[in-house]
Amino acid sequence: MPDHPVDFSLSCPLPDSRHTRILLAHGGGGTLMHQLIERIFVPAFQGQPAGPLHDGAVLELRDRLAFTTDSYVVNPLFFPGGDIGKLAVCGTVNDLAMCGARPLCLSAGFILEEGFPIEDLRRIARSMREAADEAKVAIVTGDTKVVDRGKGDGLYINTAGIGLVAEGVRISPAAVRPGDVVLLNGDVGRHGVAILAAREGFQIETRLESDCAPLADAVLHLLDAGIEIHCLRDCTRGGLATTLVEIARDARLQIEIAEAAVPVLEETRGICEILGFDPLYVANEGRFAAFVAPADADRALDLLRAHPQGAGAGRIGVVSPDPSGLVVLQSGFGSGRILDMLSGEQLPRIC
Repeated sequence: MPDHPVDFSLSCPLPDSRHTRILLAHGGGGTLMHQLIERIFVPAFQGQPAGPLHDGAVLELRDRLAFTTDSYVVNPLFFPGGDIGKLAVCGTVNDLAMCGARPLCLSAGFILEEGFPIEDLRRIARSMREAADEAKVAIVTGDTKVVDRGKGDGLYINTAGIGLVAEGVRISPAAVRPGDVVLLNGDVGRHGVAILAAREGFQIETRLESDCAPLADAVLHLLDAGIEIHCLRDCTRGGLATTLVEIARDARLQIEIAEAAVPVLEETRGICEILGFDPLYVANEGRFAAFVAPADADRALDLLRAHPQGAGAGRIGVVSPDPSGLVVLQSGFGSGRILDMLSGEQLPRIC
């Protein structure tokens, strides 16, 4: 981790016990505040203090920057394939990657409810560090607050991220062109279904795990190879369908998708059928759609499939010059169905 000052301002005591829970400490910092900083966050995010803790991280940055922020309220906090900490790091890293940015550093803000188990917080902090290491990004500053019992639902996390955008990279829905090929890096719907299964205690023979993963390395793998990428979007809330509708409307072009080309695991499809969900609208946390110039599509697909986060990648559609801004899903029988924006939240508290 870089030698940047780190701030984790908080108000909660940390006695020596694996079973200790967060207690509300009115009146600000002091010794108890510093115990939580020094025993949980500094070891998890920095190893050993590289310098005095301060009110913020001082960064020397050049070139174009991408900046994003997001808040995470997932329920349950721990789920197959991840937890709220991993989700917070991956979600912010992925938002930067969708701008074509190389993630550089993150902040982390924790809203803790009085009574939250210290050991769970330690586990989540370790998970964040592991995800940050995998994404090659540093957590350089943060903050923690404690709220009254019953007011915070355990733990909420806010993260913000800064990344560097290389010269010449212009990734945006406005850059989408007729003929662009739509690539998808893997199966869809698994994150939302895994969260739902963990929340409701569904028993399934094959244990589904969230696809939660950092995507920046896969994106940079394409950009570093010179692939002409016009637009990127991670398929989070609202799933693949909502993602494509947003881009089609912004680009004022029609997107045609082949239903048979969109991969969905049988376990995911089965649970969706039982509950009446469409997997195309179920959230993902490790999936993205890439709009690539047709001349680069085959090479981009080969590069994606050679990467761990793109092993299941496929070509799912194409952009047509029709200015309708619609997304048309073509079935195997030759009929077309217009995909619309998801109205409301199909599965709340999934990120």
